[in-house]
Amino acid sequence: MTIGKSNRQFRKKGRKQKADPFLKKVWYDVKAPNIFRETQIGKTCVNPTGGGKTSEQQLDKRMFEVSLGDLNKDERKSYMQFKFRVEHVSGTNCFTNFYGMRLTNDKVQSLVVKYHTLIEAVVNVKTTDGYTVRIFCIGFTKKDRNQVKKTCYAQSSQVREIRRRMVNIMIKESNCTLKELTLKLISESVPKEITKQCQSVFPLQNVYLRKMKVLKTPKVDVGTILKLHGFETKKKKETGKKVNRKKKKRGGNKKKKN
Repeated sequence: MTIGKSNRQFRKKGRKQKADPFLKKVWYDVKAPNIFRETQIGKTCVNPTGGGKTSEQQLDKRMFEVSLGDLNKDERKSYMQFKFRVEHVSGTNCFTNFYGMRLTNDKVQSLVVKYHTLIEAVVNVKTTDGYTVRIFCIGFTKKDRNQVKKTCYAQSSQVREIRRRMVNIMIKESNCTLKELTLKLISESVPKEITKQCQSVFPLQNVYLRKMKVLKTPKVDVGTILKLHGFETKKKKETGKKVNRKKKKRGGNKKKKN
């Protein structure tokens, strides 16, 4: 059979246009705890309820990362990235809780300088409300004002002593709730205390909490999550009804003596 001799005309099957999957999505508002100035992180989408799984179940434990510059409207602290996790979904709102923090790669790379000693410390701590947190601290040695020497290296004994003090301060400062620890991260009070306490061993500069991540979380009820977002849940006092009891007469059943 020769090719191209057939007179029959074949119709080309048209391809079906695929519908946009985002038209069926359901959108939710993501809320951060009220310790930040801007509580509206953004929006997130999810598939509608179906297939034996609700949209609330799909949103549970979803992670979000936002810079502190956007949360507190301060561009000077945009190098701090805060991580949040969805803990409760109500209506079209996703209520999150703090789950970690890290410095951006650009910030960490800008801190590294030649001829200085880099000192790091890592510690696992437990907050008073049951969260297990791992904290990473970083610091660099500092030159004196009138120093002529090019290098600024610390001895190994000084490094050990500085690392020991770093760990002790981090354990001491984390003896609080997770909310209070987050406030200390925002104010950077822990690095300032480390710089002050290590001044007698060797002067330090560029001391930061490089990273913080939550390892274990306790069972948190909805009331505590809503309290973080400014909603106070009032518990109703259980009051029982008064019961009128008949008073028994004393000596009513005594037998008469013959």
